[in-house]
Formats: sequence, structure tokens, C-alpha cells
Amino acid sequence: MTRVHDLPAEERPRERLLRHGAGVLGDRELLAVLLGTGTSGQSVLELSQDLLRDGWTGLSRRRAAELLQIKGLGEAKVALLLAALEVGGRLRRGDLQQRIDGPDDVVPLVEDMARLSQEEFRIVLLTTKSHVLAVETVFQGGLDSVDVFPREIFRRAVGRSAASVIVVHNHPSGDPAPSRADLGLTRRLEEAGELMGIPVLDHIIVGKGHHTSVHQGKTTELS
Repeated sequence: MTRVHDLPAEERPRERLLRHGAGVLGDRELLAVLLGTGTSGQSVLELSQDLLRDGWTGLSRRRAAELLQIKGLGEAKVALLLAALEVGGRLRRGDLQQRIDGPDDVVPLVEDMARLSQEEFRIVLLTTKSHVLAVETVFQGGLDSVDVFPREIFRRAVGRSAASVIVVHNHPSGDPAPSRADLGLTRRLEEAGELMGIPVLDHIIVGKGHHTSVHQGKTTELS
């Protein structure tokens, strides 16, 4: 069991957040900062991982009574967690009403990906009028790769009644040029989208200071 206080100071989530900003933390670390402590048999990082097994969306759907049944979650932690999720939801509902007309409209929604030290794969789910329904992190990987399973992407799209999807991932190396694997993945997702009736409108790769639209075939400076 890896406890936060056993980590070097520069690797602890709260210290990293204060030094580098919240964008450098993964989902598990962000939740660990909110919870503060784990239990005698489970570290806060392990507790956070368990709570996020269905992602932020799954966690946000759990009621207070259900969360209070989980060992290590008392009333104070549950109240803080639910309040934070509601704040995030209100911000998202306020900010995600915009219409997406191209990759430059997507990048502000995922700009924190340029600062991540590991690859992440996110999806931007759109309405029939190309307004944003949600932005969700679907997969997390390592320094130079992330495993992507199309069925999970389209399961989430169907669950949100999305009309179309834009997929996004980052290159921690900083170079947003698509690899051969990236191009192959784009083709597979496009084919799956055609079968599902949920088109993949673009695949955007975020680097340090620039992003690339696979569909448009051009690299643009991050705004």
C-alpha cells in the first residue's frame, strides 16, 4: 500500500498541485487531494482509484447515502466531495454550451492536457447542432502510449445520446505530429462511428504549445 506521506515531498499530490497547478494531477490524485486521508487498510490514492472505477461521471451519479456506506468516507468527506462535483457540474454546464465549428473551438476545453506527464484520451460529445454535451476522460496511459478501446468510447456516446464525437489525446513529448498508430486508430474509430451512426468528426492531438487536427492535416499554435 502506497501512502501519500511515504512519497517524496515533490511527488505528493497536494504539493504538486500547489507547485505546478491542478492541471498536472491525474484524476486519482485530484480526488485524493479532496479526500485528504484514506483508512488504516487503504491509502487515499487507493480509495480514490476505487471511487473512480466508473470515472467522474459514475461518481457524480452516486448519492450521499451510498457514499456513506463506503469505509473511509464520513459525512465531512462526502459533503466536500458532493459539493466539489456540483461545482464542477455547474461550471461544465455553463461553459459547455458553446458550438464547435472546428478544432480551435475544442482546444480551450482540453488545454490542461498540454501539461500532463502521461498520455490521456478524452472525448468531446456533441449534440446534433454541434454543441458540447460533455468532455470525458476515457483512458489514461503512460509516457508515450495509451490503450484505446472503441467500444468504451461509443458506449459513453450512446449513454449521453451524442450525435457525434471528437476524440483528443496528448503527446507528453510536446510534439503533436500524429504517429502511424494515431492515424490507424483514427481510421478504426471513423469506421466504428459509421457503423454506430455516431461520426467521429476529428482527432486532435495536443502537444506543448501546439495542437494537430488529424482530419485537417495541420498543426496550430495553442491559444
